[in-house]
Amino acid sequence: MNKAIFMDRDGTIIEEKGYICHFFESCLFPFTAEAIRRMKRNGYLAIVITNQSSIGRGICSKEQVEQLHEDLKKELKNNDARVDGIYYSPFHDDAIIEEFRHKNHWLRKPSPGMLKLAASEWDIDLSRSFMIGDDTTDIQAGLNAGCRTALVLTGKGNETRLKLKEMGLTPDITAENIYSAILQIEELTR
Repeated sequence: MNKAIFMDRDGTIIEEKGYICHFFESCLFPFTAEAIRRMKRNGYLAIVITNQSSIGRGICSKEQVEQLHEDLKKELKNNDARVDGIYYSPFHDDAIIEEFRHKNHWLRKPSPGMLKLAASEWDIDLSRSFMIGDDTTDIQAGLNAGCRTALVLTGKGNETRLKLKEMGLTPDITAENIYSAILQIEELTR
């Protein structure tokens, strides 16, 4: 079976800028490509797991988000980094588009649905995998899927660290950014 590093998108591999519909609105962190290259060298699949309620809220279309993801993959490839897959959830309980209005949809983090779907499609052993993100929902989704977890302090990470403490949840790793998280994963899995 494969092992994977699941990564949140906004605040983890790109800067947190609110709802964005186009890649040119985003900013890839300067350490993201090297982090993904290290993941791959260590034998991990690199998979993005992201809630994208902007679709359900009518802010962005599915086509725009999918094009943004294609452009993100292309930019990473131009930096010799390859993402194996990007999974997104358009669902939200406040969605204005009826088909995406759903309370606690199984594909929306903190539910583990996207991770489990990726695991079934890529033959991933979730117990040998990590979920990295900057939000409580990332850590919860990883825990709910049976992964180890890493909190990054980019994006909402500092606020999330306090919230997780209040919730009684402790990620396996807390790191300044995704690159630092990968270095800690290397140490943890030696």
